[in-house]
Amino acid sequence: MKVLKTLAIVAASTMMVSCGNQKPDVKSLETEIDSASYALGMDMAIKVKANFEKADTDLFLQGYRNGMDSTNMLIAQEDLNAFLGAFFQKQQAEKMKEQQEKAAKDAEVKFGDNKKAGQDFLAENKVKENVQTTDSGLQYLVLKEGTGEKPVATSKIKIHYHGTTINGEVFDSSVDKGTPYDASPNQFIPGFTEGLLLMNEGAKYRFFIPQELAYGAQQRGALIQPFSTLIFEVEILDILEQ
Repeated sequence: MKVLKTLAIVAASTMMVSCGNQKPDVKSLETEIDSASYALGMDMAIKVKANFEKADTDLFLQGYRNGMDSTNMLIAQEDLNAFLGAFFQKQQAEKMKEQQEKAAKDAEVKFGDNKKAGQDFLAENKVKENVQTTDSGLQYLVLKEGTGEKPVATSKIKIHYHGTTINGEVFDSSVDKGTPYDASPNQFIPGFTEGLLLMNEGAKYRFFIPQELAYGAQQRGALIQPFSTLIFEVEILDILEQ
């Protein structure tokens, strides 16, 4: 982590510099040591500012002085790395969440028509003969029932699948490739996983997967745009391992 590495570098590089005596700001750098000392301080400030905009400058300087003097430390030295690691990990998670929320809002503006098209499609499809809907919103149609066992989430299964958009565009198909796919049910998008766990070995179903059970606001290749409802025909050919 940049901040932690910088803290270590500055602490090691400034052991010869006393913080006990407060001096007025200098107006020029006379020696190479002066320049190096100033550059290290400036570099640290820039990196701290980049990683932690809300840093309290007074407390930052107090912590620096206490660390240099090894006195009046408000956090035990042996706890520093664990505290800072957890703190910046939390900051990073919050920042990532904000970025994801912003990306979702931007996608909503640009691709909102995809969401509505999917909702309209599912509303019409729901009332068609033999189409069933789960509590999550997944819709499915039994094309052929199987007689074997049901897989569990971690089973190793061999399947054939054929995936299309609601407009009928094929985005992926093991059927077209002529090669069955080996995987576990828990490796797929939520709607696909849920559908597989409803099936028995030998069954063939058609899944109608709402965008929130598919890729949501993510773009996946040229055909799967944000908020796309997806359709899969899936057949469990074999349960290789339970």
